[in-house]
Amino acid sequence: MIDDDDDDDDLDGDDGGDPPPRHPKPVESVRLDKWLWAARFYKTRNLAKNAIEAGHVRYDGQRTKVAKEVARNAEISIKRGFDDMQVTVLERSDQRLAAPFARLLYAETEASQARRAREAEARAAADDISSDRPSKLQRRLIHRFKRSLR
Repeated sequence: MIDDDDDDDDLDGDDGGDPPPRHPKPVESVRLDKWLWAARFYKTRNLAKNAIEAGHVRYDGQRTKVAKEVARNAEISIKRGFDDMQVTVLERSDQRLAAPFARLLYAETEASQARRAREAEARAAADDISSDRPSKLQRRLIHRFKRSLR
């Protein structure tokens, strides 16, 4: 039996795919601290404000103020702990939604992803190198040995 009403067998190659997903509540303008909070880079707007004022956030390569209006396709560099991320603004939002929606607000650059992966591997390798100080287990063995000599 031939099924003639099957619409998913396009021969012309145009799949008519869905448009890329968008943040459900984009806005026309938003402050930098509010965007960083909505994109879930910082837990509170106050933490975002403090990071901007401390110079940990750079907007298009320069230090900026908290109330800077965020534009689409702007490059934002964010330092958090050991990580230094470079992202491009895709959407503007002033509402903090779930993490999958927050990821729709920005795209991390390829160079940033590669650099963060390299640095994470280097930190993991550095943790494997033993320090000059003995570990807790080694200290216990040293104390046990010293007591046995008495």
